[in-house]
Amino acid sequence: MGFSSLLDILGSTLIGGLLLMILLRMNDAAVQNTFIRTGDLIVQQNLTSIIELLEFDLRKIGYCENWENLPDPTRAIIHADSNSITFLTDVAVSRSHQTGDGTVDTLKYWLGSVNEARVASTPNPRDRILYRQVNNDPPLSSNLGVTQFVLKYFDALGHEITSMPSQPPLGIITMQIDVTVENPAAYGNANTEDVYSEERAAFWRQIRLAAPSLRNR
Repeated sequence: MGFSSLLDILGSTLIGGLLLMILLRMNDAAVQNTFIRTGDLIVQQNLTSIIELLEFDLRKIGYCENWENLPDPTRAIIHADSNSITFLTDVAVSRSHQTGDGTVDTLKYWLGSVNEARVASTPNPRDRILYRQVNNDPPLSSNLGVTQFVLKYFDALGHEITSMPSQPPLGIITMQIDVTVENPAAYGNANTEDVYSEERAAFWRQIRLAAPSLRNR
């Protein structure tokens, strides 16, 4: 085998190796991009699911299928602060029967702690559990990556209520809701990449959400 043939073999091997490395890097980039885009889609879907349920429940504050069981809707909000709200309503019986059964229920939403075991084990250091509890039933929850759940309350004149009364009526007519959702386990290494950032989060704000029953009677 001549010297030139040996050079041809070495050159072919080198070029083949370089091409293989390029293909492997392209494949890794494609996989990473797929995971990131899928993660972003999951975040958007999680946010949509949360907001649909929140809006449905909060718009029914003070509502009851049998209105005589809740004659004064202005007293329907029992407790309210920046991260939780408890109110009287008529919870939907089923997906096909969403008007309720005429019985007054107590519904509570609140945001859990970042130190809870269910979220402390996830890679995202900011995700928290949003809880929903009907009456004295066990709270319902799932880790959908909520990192912010902030409520602000306004009176009939549109002024923000900064000092909440200890007992109903609290004077709340409308409220602002801020919700941010991130991926609990995004693709990448959080130590070397900013995988949990505003670019990877989905933010939603409802300005002046009003429950019609709060203005009635």
